[in-house]
This record gives sequence, C-alpha cells and structure tokens, in this order.
Amino acid sequence: MKMSRATVEGSKKKMPCRRLGGYLREQKGRLYIIRRCIVMLVCWHD
Repeated sequence: MKMSRATVEGSKKKMPCRRLGGYLREQKGRLYIIRRCIVMLVCWHD
C-alpha cells in the first residue's frame, strides 16, 4: 500500500514540471518565429 501511494504522489509532483516544460517550449518556439520574422523584415531588399 505504501509503495503505490508513494508512486502516485511522485507522479503528481512530476506532472506540473512536465506541463511547465511544455509551456516553456511553446514560448521558445513562438519567440523563434517572431525573431525570424523580424530578421526577414529588417533584411528585406526590393
């Protein structure tokens, strides 16, 4: 009983970290896209 209880508590603690990591990865991707767009606009030649 105690082993399964500790396992459940451990998985609950890891879940917010995983969710936070996904959020940070998403923000990093957005910043990358925005940065690429700005570089294209700045370096645009007609």
